[in-house]
Amino acid sequence: MPKVTEEHRVARRAQIVAAARSCVLEQGFHKATMADVIAASGLSAGAVYGYFKSKEEIVAAIAEEALSNVDELFETVLVTDEPVHPVMVMERVLNHIITIAERPGGDVTRIGVQAWSEALRNPAVMEIAGGKYRMLRTRFAEVARRAQADGTIDAGVDPEHVAQVLFGFVPGFILQRLIIGDVTPESYTAGLRALFKS
Repeated sequence: MPKVTEEHRVARRAQIVAAARSCVLEQGFHKATMADVIAASGLSAGAVYGYFKSKEEIVAAIAEEALSNVDELFETVLVTDEPVHPVMVMERVLNHIITIAERPGGDVTRIGVQAWSEALRNPAVMEIAGGKYRMLRTRFAEVARRAQADGTIDAGVDPEHVAQVLFGFVPGFILQRLIIGDVTPESYTAGLRALFKS
């Protein structure tokens, strides 16, 4: 029997995650089942369960996919030791979120909102979301430290506290974009610039 290549495994896993994403977008987190994911993937139950044991594991994979892209963005922003302005970083993050949201296969920010709700009742999802969001907040804390170095942010403030606020702007943007519909990266960062000048 021929060996399965790593490329094949990666492609098969991506196929399952894409199927799960479409199921959750179409039916919602609660209604989408592993049976739905199996049917949408076109694979056997054994093949799907060979990669993911539960719906929570698939949700984790969707979150990993979206958030790892944001983490890679931070790596490019923080590649030097130079100070960075929080508004510039936020603008790049928000534009990246729009890029991810507009990719073929559905807006993953809609899944994010559903996962936030699910996390309040499901400890497994809470653990997944908490880990990912703590990682992003660590990145914002580094942005705060860099901004303190050039005086953009008061050096006497704990950068972790600044990170809490900066991180909070991201779900605020996502919710307003999905529910109200009139917010853009440009409008949001214009408001942030005004706040940083006050």
